[in-house]
Amino acid sequence: MQQKIIEGILNGDRRMVARAISLIEDEDSEKEAILSAIYPYTGKAYCLGITGAPGAGKSSLVDRLLLLLRQQGLRVGVIAIDPTSPFTGGAILGDRIRMQEHALDRGVFIRSMGTRGSLGGLSRATKDVVQILDAFGKDVVIIETVGVGQSEVDIIKYADTTLVVLTPASGDSVQTIKAGIMEIADIFVVNKADIPGADRTVSEVSMMLDLGGRARPWRPPIVRTNTLDGNGVEELHQAVINHREYLGESGQMNKARKDRIRRDIIDLIEYKVKSTIWKQVSGSEEFESLVRKIMSRETDPYAAAAQILGSINLGSLTR
Repeated sequence: MQQKIIEGILNGDRRMVARAISLIEDEDSEKEAILSAIYPYTGKAYCLGITGAPGAGKSSLVDRLLLLLRQQGLRVGVIAIDPTSPFTGGAILGDRIRMQEHALDRGVFIRSMGTRGSLGGLSRATKDVVQILDAFGKDVVIIETVGVGQSEVDIIKYADTTLVVLTPASGDSVQTIKAGIMEIADIFVVNKADIPGADRTVSEVSMMLDLGGRARPWRPPIVRTNTLDGNGVEELHQAVINHREYLGESGQMNKARKDRIRRDIIDLIEYKVKSTIWKQVSGSEEFESLVRKIMSRETDPYAAAAQILGSINLGSLTR
């Protein structure tokens, strides 16, 4: 089955792609072999991250971008990160009603994923799914985050260009300062620009960009959009193209992707080490004994951790 899935991904079989993503989400033992096999066929897709507060109109904006990208003949994958249901563990907004008109378009692949408790509103499996869609032949992969505030900065771990979506008269621009996401935006989008207060939001964001007085190699443009009539979406797409050209000409694209690879390696090492330690330690008598000793102040957490590390067998890390 593993080889069938690999061949299906590379040959454009949507069912095999969906199967592979399910294996990734379920932490199946076959996932690493599949990801390793398809890795030489990745690195071509451009990753676009879309983040912002809940209700900012991110899904509607993605829908409009999909229409535009498909008109240009580009193949698009969408990863929609949604809140996780406390009952099923699945994505609460998994129906993605606004994007249903693309369901029969063979050039579009949409997958909703639950956060499953991941910080930053991003599923830990996101980067693996990006690889799958890349190998599947998608030219653009869009990641739409759940929109949960400060930890949305995690989007920069995956996206080449990050869009921060704001809405007028909602305090989003002030919240942006609080959340510390000014630095992650490559493009600011003032959506629902027909609502009163759009001019003020644009001015506030522009003033925030000028704070500090230091020159920016790339100053994030502020684009107004209205997803009801599609106004501003072409200008937004042009801003994405401009940023992509800037990344290529300045050498920032290669630098960012190299940094991403370094981070991925470290993340994988941390994940494997944590998983291995947890499997060996959780529920063991030694562990429970140390917990009791810490409770009675016979030892301390630091000494206990050192003792556990000394007894861990990390041989199972290699595959």
